[in-house]
Amino acid sequence: LSDLIEGIKANPSSRRHILSAWNASDLDKMALPPCHVMSQFHVANGKLSCHLYQRSADLFLGVGFNIASYSLLTHIIAKECDLDVGDFVHSFGDMHIYSNHFDAVNEQLQRSPKELPKLKIADGKKWYEYVVDDFVLEDYDPYPPIKAPMAV
Repeated sequence: LSDLIEGIKANPSSRRHILSAWNASDLDKMALPPCHVMSQFHVANGKLSCHLYQRSADLFLGVGFNIASYSLLTHIIAKECDLDVGDFVHSFGDMHIYSNHFDAVNEQLQRSPKELPKLKIADGKKWYEYVVDDFVLEDYDPYPPIKAPMAV
C-alpha cells in the first residue's frame, strides 16, 4: 500500500497503480482465497478512481462489503495523495446468489434507496495513523440488517 501511494504521488499518470490481494504462495494456507483479487487505481483530472476485479462474488452478503471497503480505501488514498475521488468500477468473474439467500434478496428488493451518507475523514493524519473514530458517515440512515447464512 505504501508503494502504491508513493507511485500515485510520483507518477499519477502511470498505468501500473495495482494493488493485489492474491498472494499465490499463501493460497494453500487460506480457508478461502481472496475473492477481491486485484484493484487498479487511475488518476485523471485530479481525481482518483478505483477498478476492482473480483474473482468470486456472493452478491447478497459479500459485494456490498467489498464496495464499501474499496470505496473507503479509495477515499483514504485520494486524501493522502491530495486528489479528489473519482469513480469506483467493479467487475466480476463469477457473481452468484445462493439459493438459501433468495428470501433475503427478495426482502432487499422491496426496499427503496435512501439518500447516500457523506463520508468525513479526520485531517492531519497519514493513512497508516487512522483509527475507526477518524471516519464519520454523516446523514447515514440505514435499514435494519437482513440476515442470511454465509457459505464458504
